[in-house]
Amino acid sequence: MPFPPAPRARTGPRRRSLLAVAPAALLAAGCSAGPRDPGPSAGSPSPASERARARAARDSRELARRYDAVIAAHAGLARRLGPLRENAVRHARAFEDLGTAAGPASASPGSPAPTGAGPSAPAPVPAKEEDALSGLAAAEREIAARRLEALLDAPAELAGLLASVAAAGAAHAFLLTEG
Repeated sequence: MPFPPAPRARTGPRRRSLLAVAPAALLAAGCSAGPRDPGPSAGSPSPASERARARAARDSRELARRYDAVIAAHAGLARRLGPLRENAVRHARAFEDLGTAAGPASASPGSPAPTGAGPSAPAPVPAKEEDALSGLAAAEREIAARRLEALLDAPAELAGLLASVAAAGAAHAFLLTEG
């Protein structure tokens, strides 16, 4: 009876690495470019879409503050969390730039997006690194879900940005829990 062939060694990328890279590619396509031409049908944004955009910018700034707090409490995680924190900052800037490009009703480039009651204090950082990472992953998942929900009623450009950043948030949550 012949022996079955020996299993092949993997030579290409693994499925997990491709799944982690795909949202990053969406992120680069959706967030790295500056404000785009809104098109002929674009007018001033509706109050609801402006609130969704401002909320998304505020969520990204809050997420960056959470990353800062975890990095301050667990310096050994700085190298791992730094790029994810920078993405949160870029996301906030992309949402703010989208509001600036929308017209005179939006905030000026140097002013912060409307924040309502003001920034909240970041949640306390757990003493254990793995708990801190789990907390960040939960925040990423929660914000991604909120953005997916908001994109249903958003105009096309905001919906595209919300979808892209939600995909990046899902990838961040994966990296935080599986890395």
